[in-house]
Amino acid sequence: MAISLFSERSLAAASHRPFAAFTRWVAQAKAARARRNALTTMLELDQARLADLGITRADIQAAIKAPRYVGTEHVLNAARARNARF
Repeated sequence: MAISLFSERSLAAASHRPFAAFTRWVAQAKAARARRNALTTMLELDQARLADLGITRADIQAAIKAPRYVGTEHVLNAARARNARF
């Protein structure tokens, strides 16, 4: 069977650089871990400091639970914008 279109490439042909894919995965995992560590450190801040930032502990917990494709920065920015109105 011949493969004629680019979208019909087999998975083996698509992964011609497995080391690059692995290093990209490691970098993404390290970045996700750094974000989690930063958010858990923010949970340790007192309420007054969080109020200065315009967020609450509930906002941080929502950012931690947010799916990866949403992005924690979007959750926190939306919370800051929402809290700035009040």
